[in-house]
Amino acid sequence: MLDGATTRFLVVVNHEGQFSVWPEERELPAGWTAHGARGTRAECLDAIRAHWDDMRPLSLRRTFGEGGA
Repeated sequence: MLDGATTRFLVVVNHEGQFSVWPEERELPAGWTAHGARGTRAECLDAIRAHWDDMRPLSLRRTFGEGGA
């Protein structure tokens, strides 16, 4: 069982620009890459809030001309 207070996590992002937290000691799931932030679950969630201000998938934002690289 993962303990959010003691387990170390990292922030991951997928090809659609969607963020999540992932246990640091586990292999990343297919399609996800490390974003750089790591720490407790709370620290990672804070980092996600600071970077992810539009939860729509990147493909949808591009469809409506709202870009994002």
